[in-house]
Amino acid sequence: MIDDKLFKNNVNISGNGIQPIVFGHGYGCDQKMWRHITPAFEKDYKIVLFDHVGSGKSDIRAYNYQKYSSLEGYAEDLIKIIVDLDLQDVVFVGHSVSSIIGVLAAGKRPDLFDKLILVGPSPCYINEDEYLGGFNKDDIDELVETLESNYLGWSSFIAPIIIGNPELPEYSEELRNSFCSMNPDIAKHFAKVTFMGDNREDLTNVSTPTLILQSHPDMIAPVTVGEFVHNKIKESKYVLLNSSGHCPHLTSPDQVISSIQSYLEN
Repeated sequence: MIDDKLFKNNVNISGNGIQPIVFGHGYGCDQKMWRHITPAFEKDYKIVLFDHVGSGKSDIRAYNYQKYSSLEGYAEDLIKIIVDLDLQDVVFVGHSVSSIIGVLAAGKRPDLFDKLILVGPSPCYINEDEYLGGFNKDDIDELVETLESNYLGWSSFIAPIIIGNPELPEYSEELRNSFCSMNPDIAKHFAKVTFMGDNREDLTNVSTPTLILQSHPDMIAPVTVGEFVHNKIKESKYVLLNSSGHCPHLTSPDQVISSIQSYLEN
């Protein structure tokens, strides 16, 4: 019988170490997006992969629109995975929206986390006053409107922008296919929660040592955002990767691996 604690979020565990590294994927993605990164850590760590409810091979029946109307619902799931599996001193690696989910979880339960590693984090995508999130309010409204009216077309348009490496079209295609594999209603709901949220104040609740990995240029979460996150989280280190696009774990995995290894060894 499949353990329900593992089934809901399609949790998969591997590795030969004791300290766990939990990897959280970005919007429209799933745990396979970490396939270039995890082998480098399997010898020394316990690897825990999962899919957010509504993504990948998670139990879609568990998707609750009210619960997941904010990122708090996903943070609750992350905490539950860690508690149910009795994980100690967790290193959490989150990409994009999962970075903020990790921030929320660590803010609530700092006792569970040893370190946070945030890849392309953005607590708010909308420019406001002196904050430069990368998009004007009208841009986000238009994005959501297009998403609502033509999700498949939106997926084809946005995937290459997110990847940001035209010389690697296979990753844009993979991301587009990942978007298109989601239930459209869930995908639209999760997108609105992701792109219209504002979690800037939650950054100040983080006491866990944190590494921020930033690409440049990144059309989704620009350098100004990575620097903002770094300034708000007191115990943080900021690394500007020599890579472009929003998914360096796919397009520049060696840099991501070496940055994480260097941080964990110190």
